[in-house]
Amino acid sequence: MRLAAGCAVLGLTATLAACGSSDDPKSADGPQKVTMWMMKDSVTDDYLARFRKDFAATHKNIALDVQIQEWDGIGEKITAALASNDAPDVIEVGNTQVAQYAASGGVKDLTDRKADLKGEDWLPGLAQPGNIDGKQFGIPWYAANRVVIYNKDHFAKAGIKEVPRTREQWLADTAKLNKGGNQGIYLPGQTWYALAGFVWDEGGDLAVKDGKSYKGALDTPEALRGMEFYKQLQALGKGPKDSDEAKPNQVDVASKGDVSQYLAVPGNVKLVEEANPALKGKFGFFPIPGKSADKPGASFTGGSDLIIPEASAHQDAAYEVVKALTGEKWQTDMAKTMSYVPNKTSFAKAAAGDEGTAAQAAAAANGRATPNSPQWAAVEATNPIKGYMTAVLTGKDPATEAKKASESMTRTLGS
Repeated sequence: MRLAAGCAVLGLTATLAACGSSDDPKSADGPQKVTMWMMKDSVTDDYLARFRKDFAATHKNIALDVQIQEWDGIGEKITAALASNDAPDVIEVGNTQVAQYAASGGVKDLTDRKADLKGEDWLPGLAQPGNIDGKQFGIPWYAANRVVIYNKDHFAKAGIKEVPRTREQWLADTAKLNKGGNQGIYLPGQTWYALAGFVWDEGGDLAVKDGKSYKGALDTPEALRGMEFYKQLQALGKGPKDSDEAKPNQVDVASKGDVSQYLAVPGNVKLVEEANPALKGKFGFFPIPGKSADKPGASFTGGSDLIIPEASAHQDAAYEVVKALTGEKWQTDMAKTMSYVPNKTSFAKAAAGDEGTAAQAAAAANGRATPNSPQWAAVEATNPIKGYMTAVLTGKDPATEAKKASESMTRTLGS
C-alpha cells in the first residue's frame, strides 16, 4: 500500500491538534482527548461527521480528534509513531500491514477484547491479517474485494439467463461471450490477486509457514492447478500477458464497451460510467465462481484494520472508539455510504440493497488474506508472482517457473 507524510486535518466542528499529538494537558479536568489517524478517502466527510456527533453524545468523557492522513509515506510515519512516546491513540492501517507494525512491538495486543467485539463473527479474510501468532493486534474495520463485473446486454445477447456459479460454467459462458467483436473477459496476465483465489480454491497457498518464517509455495500441485485455470480463463479475452490492470488502465479498456466481464471492486463501475455515460446501468455483479455451486470462489479480502499503539496515553478510551466504529450501527452506515463490506458475516444484510456490495459480501464470506509475514510487503515490491504468470502465459513450463518464483519468495520472506 502507499502511505504519506504530513496530515490534512479534516474541517469539522472540533479544532484538531497538530499531527502526532495524543495527549491533552486539560484532560485531567475534562474529557480525555483521543487522537485517531484515519486515511484519506476511507470514508466521506458526511459519514465522519455523523459518527463524531453520535460518539460525542454517547461518550461525553471522550473528545475525539480525527486527523486525516495521506497514503503516500504513511508507512514510515506510522513506524516512527509506534516507536515514539507521542503516538496517536487509534490508527487505521491496511489489513496486510498489521504484521509489519506488530513486529515492531509497538502495537497493543487486543486478544482479550475479541470476545467483547464478537470476533468469532469477523470475516475470516479480514480478521486473519490482524492475528499474528494467535494474538489479535488489528481489529477488522471494513473489507473490499474483487467481484465479476459483467455487461448485462452482452449476457442477454449470448442467451445467458443466469450468472455462472461454478468455474466450469464460467468458462463455458465466457466462451459464448467471446464473439461478435466482444471479448468474453478482460483479464490482464499479471492479476495476481485473482490467481491467489484460484490457488486457494485448489487447497494451495502463495507461501506457507516454515518454522519461524515462510517459504514460497507456487510450485505445489495445488498452486499449479490454480495457475492452469487462470491460463484457461485469461485466454478467453484480449488482456495483455505482461502487465496488470493498471497498464493499460482497466477503466479505459472497459469503457470502450466491448468487454463482457472484468474483475474489480464494484465502485470501479462508477469510473467506467463516467468515462462512457452510454454504459450507465449496463453492468451487473456476481462473486467469482468457485469449484462447486455451494459457495463462491476464494477471493483476496482487502480493507482496513484499526490498531491501538502501546504508546497511547488513553488506551481504554481508544478502545471505545474502535468498538463504536466496528459495531453494527456504524458498520451498517458505512456499508450504505461507501459500499464496503461490513466486518462481520452477520452484518451482511446491510449490503442487501446494493447489488455490487451484496456480491462483495457473498464473496467475502470465503475471503482470504496474503501470508501473514512482516516481509510480505517486500515480496510485493519485487513481486515474482507477476513474472511467473507472464512466463506461463507465454508458453514456458509452469513447474519450472513456479519453482523459480517460489525460491525468490522464500529468500525474501526469510530475509
